Amino acid sequence: MNFRKFGRTELLVSEIGFGAWGIGGPAMVGETAIGWGDVDDETSIKALKRSFDLGINFYDTADFYGFGHSEELIGKVFGNRDDVIIASKVGHRVEDKTIILDYTKEHILKSCDESLKRLKRDKIDYYQLHSAKLKHLEDGSCIEAMKELKEKGKIRYWGISLNTFDPYPEAEFLIERNTADGFQLVLNIINQRSIKLIEKSKEKNYGVIARIPLQFGLLTGKFNKSKKFSKNDHRYFRLPPEFLDELIDALNDVWPVQEKYKISKTSFALSFILSVDGISTVIPGIKTPEQAILNTTDIIRIEEKDLNHLKQLFNKNFDNLVEKMV
Repeated sequence: MNFRKFGRTELLVSEIGFGAWGIGGPAMVGETAIGWGDVDDETSIKALKRSFDLGINFYDTADFYGFGHSEELIGKVFGNRDDVIIASKVGHRVEDKTIILDYTKEHILKSCDESLKRLKRDKIDYYQLHSAKLKHLEDGSCIEAMKELKEKGKIRYWGISLNTFDPYPEAEFLIERNTADGFQLVLNIINQRSIKLIEKSKEKNYGVIARIPLQFGLLTGKFNKSKKFSKNDHRYFRLPPEFLDELIDALNDVWPVQEKYKISKTSFALSFILSVDGISTVIPGIKTPEQAILNTTDIIRIEEKDLNHLKQLFNKNFDNLVEKMV
């Protein structure tokens, strides 16, 4: 496993991290799935342990993943040990079967204490505002809360998990004020809209976490046009059959590049991200020990000419499809 410095912080993170959304389980808000369907806690625990054995030291979760269950599992396996780096998030809650975005100082301070209990830790290494919008940052109370938590020693560093489709307004607000320590954003072969922000983040010495690296499994190549998702899997509404068909067709231009490297589609997708200058770590979702192995195997450097070709394919094949995503 290779390790990279996380921006201006003292954190040295594994270049492959553990995305812990999936192990939170099949959470629902009303009729809307916010999880990944049924999972088995025993398997999730084995996945966490196997990933650590493979060199992963960075674990990304949120208080909203399984309504805290993801944090609980991480706490059960790792507790307060200092050889793992735990990142969590705050800002989502449920009220009357509706997702509420809450970035008030009161909610953040309270939620941090609750996350610390679930994680069984004295402090959270990296705490993120979960999809906060520009208006929340401009209000200022969420930034005050993060600074207070850092002063009290409950968190080491903080940042923001940015909007999937337009990450720029919030990131630029924080960069202009030289505050926060890093950004979590979407980067994968299908969605490359954050490339310019990654370049700027490197220039300003911010850590960058790349999420959704496999675009909900599409970039593993394991889906065909007959794939169906269960209603307790968020992909049920994100990838309806007709949209899934379009994406699978568009990917046909990508696979010849992957075949050149003689590695799996998963390894190729992760290698693409880690070949983009400025990325600190990428966090594929891991739910099983087998996925932990697959996501840490054959990570290589993609040649510059192929990176440029994949960027051209994004403009040609995928940018218009990203507009349809939810």
